[in-house]
Amino acid sequence: MITVHHLNNSRSQRVLWLLEELDLPYEVVRYQRDAKTMLAPPELKQVHPLGKSPVVTTDEGMTLAESGAIIETLVEHYGDGRLSPVAGTPEALRYRYWLHYAEGSAMPPLLLKLMFDRVEKARMPFFAKPIAKGIADKARAAFILPSLKTHLDFMEGELGKSEWFAGDAFTGADIQMSFPVEAARARGGLDASRPKLMAWLERIHARPAYQRALERGGPYGLLS
Repeated sequence: MITVHHLNNSRSQRVLWLLEELDLPYEVVRYQRDAKTMLAPPELKQVHPLGKSPVVTTDEGMTLAESGAIIETLVEHYGDGRLSPVAGTPEALRYRYWLHYAEGSAMPPLLLKLMFDRVEKARMPFFAKPIAKGIADKARAAFILPSLKTHLDFMEGELGKSEWFAGDAFTGADIQMSFPVEAARARGGLDASRPKLMAWLERIHARPAYQRALERGGPYGLLS
């Protein structure tokens, strides 16, 4: 049995989705973010030293962390040819690229925007607010927003080449890319001006396995 240590509103939602796509039995252990800090609870450190989600454990004693590594490992072990392209093909190269791009390139500017948005809204003495707002505005204008535009334009262009990120077939790369694209829709400026990305979101949200994963995982704030 596979156990998913699932943190609300986190990357672990896409691991539930993967397991539903593979039609594998699994259990969910739920963890809730701290309402003030939005950090994971300390109990997660009992599962993995970094105390982050997702973490997957198995009855055989295997512990997997990092979304990309989890997706790649589970697809290799249980996919039976599903959700990954044939090795040695151009699609396989694109598949591996998007598995790494999602966290290595797409997520950093989204996280920076989230952090600076929170800095601007944080409680502080009234005289400090204009300073915090000025710093946040400058960081967003000088680096964060231009970087987000570059990435969104790039992803939009790549989806102009094929229906899915790795090619004409849905793969684990689409599952991995769901979190940054949904985060971009929620807080990164993704809108109808990029119709291919928006259509891709509609396609993944309509998948029955995606819907089942939402039922198992509970409320998912990135969709609100």
